[in-house]
Amino acid sequence: MHINTLDKAGIINELVYGTDINTAVHEGRRADFSLILSMFSDNACENSPIERFDDLNETEEGLRRRFDLQSPQPLRSNQKSYEIATKQSDFFHRGGLPSAKLCHCIQPDALIYLPEDTCDLPEDVYHNLSGHQRRSLASKEPKASLPTDLYSQLIEARRSHQIQTQV
Repeated sequence: MHINTLDKAGIINELVYGTDINTAVHEGRRADFSLILSMFSDNACENSPIERFDDLNETEEGLRRRFDLQSPQPLRSNQKSYEIATKQSDFFHRGGLPSAKLCHCIQPDALIYLPEDTCDLPEDVYHNLSGHQRRSLASKEPKASLPTDLYSQLIEARRSHQIQTQV
């Protein structure tokens, strides 16, 4: 018996064997039954029929439009969040908790109100930073790297300064 031929046989499920597995069960041949079962593939995608479909690259916004869903609840606050919160508190004072809940369901408020202009840091951490660190966090442009010939530029500037002081 060639072992390589058993590996390449492609025994996936009982359909390949036909009635052999049924015969082994009815005749009580446990060894044959367990041998056949051990040769089946354990990959669930091979054992069960799966309908293939084209992968659709739909964005979240496209799905929201397709199913007519409202925009998601914002995670952090912005300037618009304060207007929404004011409106919800007004509804609470006029109509109670059910009115405020209804307003929240129609136009959800931000989950968290973070301080603005702190570079996504907590306020106490941001105020403990030095002015240089705050400036470096606030600058959006990456810092320019030092020139590769900095050492030679420094020597040249020193020599020119020496020449100017001697003249």
